[in-house]
Amino acid sequence: MSNISRKTHETVVLAMLCALSFIAVLLGRLIPNVAGFLSYDPKDAVIAITGFIFGPMSSVAVTVAVALIEFFSISGTGIYGLIMNILSTCAFACPAALIYQRYRRMGGAILGLTAGMFSITLVMVLWNYIITPFYMGVSRAEVAAMIPTVFLPFNLLKGGINAGLTMVLYKPVVNTLRLAHLLPQSEESKRGRFNLGFTLFALLVLITFVLLFMVFFGLI
Repeated sequence: MSNISRKTHETVVLAMLCALSFIAVLLGRLIPNVAGFLSYDPKDAVIAITGFIFGPMSSVAVTVAVALIEFFSISGTGIYGLIMNILSTCAFACPAALIYQRYRRMGGAILGLTAGMFSITLVMVLWNYIITPFYMGVSRAEVAAMIPTVFLPFNLLKGGINAGLTMVLYKPVVNTLRLAHLLPQSEESKRGRFNLGFTLFALLVLITFVLLFMVFFGLI
């Protein structure tokens, strides 16, 4: 494949993943907010998959593009929401993609997504402490009191859900793109290898974190 053809295919795939990420944002709006203003959406998983395919900088590019589309179309949280949106997704997807880029195997994916889960928790606790007083018009002491009961568990469980979702969706998304000849075939895909154990593990992680999220925040 020539460089021009490869770049064209990459641009098409990135545009498709941007669109899929925005669809994930819309689907996330069907889920009730936590604490009245914290919302879960599954786009972080799509953007992590983007980083797994093309590297961490592609995660940044898609994150910013989707956040801006959301900002100018459906967002009601203003500039504060835009900033937090970009920080949150990058904090999850970029460490995951960076580690997976270095260790392109199952263990690297799990390690990267685990790092992303803890990274989003740490980064968003810090930035909620900084920005939430301006956004909500409350004192910093009130925000500090919400850290162990709201911000920390929300972001940890959100990261866990998106880690599980990334593991579940990565192979189907990549295989679909390969069937459409938008990504090159790998040796593993040519052999048609399917790892049942990893798929079951990914589903277990996803279901566990979804149930924990719903129980902790009183959704069930």
